[in-house]
Amino acid sequence: MTRDELIKQIREKQSFLCVGLDTDIDKIPEAVKKLVDDQCKDEDDRLSMYICAFNKLIIDATAPYCVAYKPNLAFYEAYGIDGLYAYQQTIAYLKEKHPHHFIIADAKRGDIGNTSKMYAKGIFEGQATADALTVAPYMGEDSVTPFLGYEGKWVVLLALTSNKGSHDFQLVEDAQGVRLFEKVIQQSQQWATDEQLMYVVGATQGRMFEDIRRVAPTHFLLVPGVGAQGGSLEEVCRYGITKDCGLLVNSSRGIIYASKEQDFAQVAAQKARELQQQMSEELKKAGVII
Repeated sequence: MTRDELIKQIREKQSFLCVGLDTDIDKIPEAVKKLVDDQCKDEDDRLSMYICAFNKLIIDATAPYCVAYKPNLAFYEAYGIDGLYAYQQTIAYLKEKHPHHFIIADAKRGDIGNTSKMYAKGIFEGQATADALTVAPYMGEDSVTPFLGYEGKWVVLLALTSNKGSHDFQLVEDAQGVRLFEKVIQQSQQWATDEQLMYVVGATQGRMFEDIRRVAPTHFLLVPGVGAQGGSLEEVCRYGITKDCGLLVNSSRGIIYASKEQDFAQVAAQKARELQQQMSEELKKAGVII
């Protein structure tokens, strides 16, 4: 998906919501497991079927209100072959049933060149190809550029994250007073343009979005931390929104686990719709839509 195509989807849906598919077997409602058990009594691979069934119901319920999905690979790799199969089937379902949604593989890869090449091949050439991949920049240019060699694919580089430990390194200043996250953003812009490069900036960082926009005025930002982590959508938009929106705000637990009961999909849709309505107002305030 190109930048223009992504912006078009944001304007048409009046939403910049990304739904995180952090699917944990222990949190899947019992109603889903019972449905699978009743329909597939002779099947052995129940684990992957539970994940797939849950993801499909969440996706169908929330698709009208979001423009992107972000499966976190840790929640699939943890279950071995069954989990990876569920990840593959989830991507395939999105491509077949909801082809206009942006797909971010949240894997936070980043290693020496040859290893990064293989990571990139797995995400961008394999059976479950995503539109974008989160990448850790700590090892520098040669650990990131292999991911940038795919036309129409995006790198989402970790810049200023929402976790408490982000201050351990990301805010450390050099002799000129440049903080590490600013150095990452400035340096990486020599490797790719805003047509292929995004940055992760946590919603809990508040007014720090002003500093981000000084060094990355036009790039899209993937913003986790709204909802369960306490980030404010209004504050993110006040300091981070651009004339093209420039934001993909992710919510995971606050949507997909909003209910553990049989109505979990309807409640997920309701939570997604509430965020979409707030986003619509922010887009109007910023002049992105009329």
